[in-house]
Amino acid sequence: MTSLGYSPRLDGWPAPVHDDAVRASVNVPGSKSLTNRKLVLAALADGPSTLHAPLHSDDSDRMVGALRALGVQVDAVPGTGAFGPDLQVTPPAAFAGGTVIDCGQAGTVMRFVAPVAGLADGDVEITAHPTALHRPMGTMIKALREIGVDIDDGGRWALPFTVRGHGHIRGGEVAIDASSSSQFVSGLLLAAPRFDVGLHLVHTGDRLPSVPHIDMTVETLARRGVHVERPTPGEWVVPAGTPRGRDATIEPDLSNAAPFLAAALVTGGSVTIPGWPASSTQPGFLLTEILAVLGARVSRRGGALTVTGTGRIAGVDLDLTAASELTPTLFALAALADGPTTLHGIGHIRGHETDRIAALVGNLRALGGDAEELPDGIRITPRPLEGGLWRAHHDHRIATAGAILGLRVPGVVVDDIGTTAKTMPEFPELWHGMLAPAQES
Repeated sequence: MTSLGYSPRLDGWPAPVHDDAVRASVNVPGSKSLTNRKLVLAALADGPSTLHAPLHSDDSDRMVGALRALGVQVDAVPGTGAFGPDLQVTPPAAFAGGTVIDCGQAGTVMRFVAPVAGLADGDVEITAHPTALHRPMGTMIKALREIGVDIDDGGRWALPFTVRGHGHIRGGEVAIDASSSSQFVSGLLLAAPRFDVGLHLVHTGDRLPSVPHIDMTVETLARRGVHVERPTPGEWVVPAGTPRGRDATIEPDLSNAAPFLAAALVTGGSVTIPGWPASSTQPGFLLTEILAVLGARVSRRGGALTVTGTGRIAGVDLDLTAASELTPTLFALAALADGPTTLHGIGHIRGHETDRIAALVGNLRALGGDAEELPDGIRITPRPLEGGLWRAHHDHRIATAGAILGLRVPGVVVDDIGTTAKTMPEFPELWHGMLAPAQES
């Protein structure tokens, strides 16, 4: 049975304990990564586009606000999605300057909009929420300067900064080290077709995180008639040209489905996610393989993915270089596993909304758990846990990790469940809906 129903509290959100096996089907909203990429490309296109079943969240709202500030017309129109209207995007004749863009905490907005701002006619000030001003931007500033964009950052190589747009960007060849975020590559590739001579981009670092997100960017460009060449690994050539206006349907956010699928393992139950694609460039698509390694039974039928817990969560060694955004969910599962787990290939997540490695380790230790920070990962050794405060650190994925642990650990209280609004405002309601007695067998 479930205890502690949802009710907002000033002292935090009591994560509901669930003693029985979960039996539920959960619809999740659209992908943040796809929504924001397709919004940018629609703004750069040669005609209007409509995005069907887009995500409506803090991050996607920030992207819509940024594009509107640059003169793009974005209208909500009736749609068939369960989570809000469709979005019709009409590109401007010319991008407008003389504006301020507040990225909030959205890394995709700060990294994707900065190149577009260089196409504006006039100054564009780009800033962010105080808790996000630390996020790496120096790589993007350096790259844009090398291809002809005038940026005034006061010598800080960080937000806030002003892009002094001249209506066009020269483009050409540029080398960057994107080891800290694949979003630098994606941001440059998305705007590259509108550069005067296109873009020849080379990654110079030893490692490149979240390659599926770059594959996603290349695929979304191809769907709009822009074919990116990849002469060698870590090298991309984008021809000059204007992306085509095109309607598109957004897939469910597979990484946001992760906490719900994790609940099946934790409770020994079964959770189904409708609309799971047969193939996808979303990093969350790797969950089918990862959860099977952890001990779950995984099946896909009729376009829906079902994960069933077997009563066991295995301790494992996982390289999450390609899917680091799954770290908080897998960390929570590891804390409840039957043996130690090592998660590696994730050093770059120290530069996300918070230092995710430090936040996860600190939170688990506060509940009596055992976790150790590694240079490029985390080592988790399961121990009996007790209730206590789980700090979200302004990070949506840290918050949902606390909800997962709370299924089995009485007294876990997430201090700010509202931070899930960054990519999934409906999370508390969906979580309690999944646990509702009416859905149990």
